[in-house]
Amino acid sequence: MTNPSRNKREIGVARYEQGAFSSRGDEIACEEPLEIRVSGDTFAITMRTPGHDRELALGLLFAEGVIKGVDDVATVTHCGRTGDAGRENTIDVRPVSTAKVVLPDELPGRRGTLTTSACGVCGRQSIDDLLERCTPLPLGATLPADAILRAVSSLDGAQELYALTGGCHAAMLSTFDGERVAAFEDVGRHNAVDKLIGAMLLLKKLPLAGHILTVSGRASFELVQKAAVAGIPVLASVSAPSTLAVDLATRANVTLAGFVRGAAMNVYAGVERIT
Repeated sequence: MTNPSRNKREIGVARYEQGAFSSRGDEIACEEPLEIRVSGDTFAITMRTPGHDRELALGLLFAEGVIKGVDDVATVTHCGRTGDAGRENTIDVRPVSTAKVVLPDELPGRRGTLTTSACGVCGRQSIDDLLERCTPLPLGATLPADAILRAVSSLDGAQELYALTGGCHAAMLSTFDGERVAAFEDVGRHNAVDKLIGAMLLLKKLPLAGHILTVSGRASFELVQKAAVAGIPVLASVSAPSTLAVDLATRANVTLAGFVRGAAMNVYAGVERIT
């Protein structure tokens, strides 16, 4: 398990205030590379906040279509000997012998790449193959508008690392009834969502009908794609969506709400799910 103390570090800074400098310590969110391997072959190198690497790897592989569920996975382990420098920055996912996994070099349109903490599907040459996996979600249960407002309002309470550092994103899962299910933080908003979905994958909770995915920052195409693949019908963000996010949400029948602040929000897709 990754050492929790690695997700932040205190750094000395020169503070300028009221016309003078002073010395002080400042908590900074950590960012380190994580190499994700599948059966020993590199799948991606992503910049992330250390912690919950297992969930991150599985969430990413599920979103990309490499695995169909946790039953496809035999082991998820950090590589190298305990105590080795950099051991916790490489993780290998080994599928069970009977699993029909899609290996990295078999994914259509994929190319080897370094992905950043702000990057969700940078390893793809085309988005077409990702769109194919976003089949429309059923309408299912409806929810009141207040449920979305309350979910976003409660996001602050799930951001412990942000409260210390001011330098990371959060993804939170809650039910239509307002129960908080899980929350994760990371320097990358896509990583935070992958960690959350990976955690639900390990619990065999997918698909996540009747749930709201709440994210800090903007709602990008990649976040809508991850929500749709996980079967999450509602994605709510404190900021704006992109045009491609709106297009995909409409296609996948995901309710997409942006600028959710106080008692107001913009609903860009799937308004029929809100009562």
